[in-house]
Amino acid sequence: MLKGFKGQKDLIPALQAVQKEYGYVPPQAVVQVAEHLKVFPSQIQGVLSFYSMFHTEPRGKNLVTVCRGTACHVRGGKGVLRVVQNELELKDGETDEDYRFTLETVACLGACALSPVMVVNGQVYGRLNPRRIQDTIDLYRQEEK
Repeated sequence: MLKGFKGQKDLIPALQAVQKEYGYVPPQAVVQVAEHLKVFPSQIQGVLSFYSMFHTEPRGKNLVTVCRGTACHVRGGKGVLRVVQNELELKDGETDEDYRFTLETVACLGACALSPVMVVNGQVYGRLNPRRIQDTIDLYRQEEK
């Protein structure tokens, strides 16, 4: 997986490759990347902690992202987050025990015209209400069965 990556200049692309393979960057991968690129593990930890795109803990198969932007907030975004949290029984940043769902919030998803919105695995769901949220989450639960 690290073939073709050389030196510090390839640190971010190498970490992206690891995360693509595992869904996150596990501790043993930090050591392997450090050895392969000839950098210190502390340098890798610095990159992992600086960039929010990298994850050091396993995440769920389904990533649910709820917008907390101004337009969503004005149109009921706080209630959307509450319904999602209740449906998934998760708080922001948590993953369920069987790694089916991870919940996160972001400052803005850039879909203000559709507010309030959430994204599940890259698919935008807008003009949300409690019923639509439940139906959407149920759709992903059904895919798991």
